[in-house]
Amino acid sequence: MKTKLLIIISILSIFLTGCTQETQNSLSRSLQNWTGTDGVLDIYAGEKLVKRFIKIDKLSTAYGTNDNSPRPYRYGYGIDDKNFNFKKDSDEKKIYFEFSDYSTSYIFYSSK
Repeated sequence: MKTKLLIIISILSIFLTGCTQETQNSLSRSLQNWTGTDGVLDIYAGEKLVKRFIKIDKLSTAYGTNDNSPRPYRYGYGIDDKNFNFKKDSDEKKIYFEFSDYSTSYIFYSSK
């Protein structure tokens, strides 16, 4: 059993060292998307925290339908943490959100 695991790890190591950094990042995002994350998105107006979303699986970059070019905003689904306590309360729901890459001050991080 240990031999099989060692062989698999060796093959993956060789494969990953031959990939470009972008390919490695893409593989990492795919794995992370599959396993999920417990992300937190904090949105600021100046130095003041004005919005927090919790339990976000991933943030996505929008792409154009016809030209497939990246759009200047990101989107995702998360729980609107209205009282900033990092917990889902009875009045807080999972919602869709979007925010601009250009004009929004934000921090996205894992709560684990």
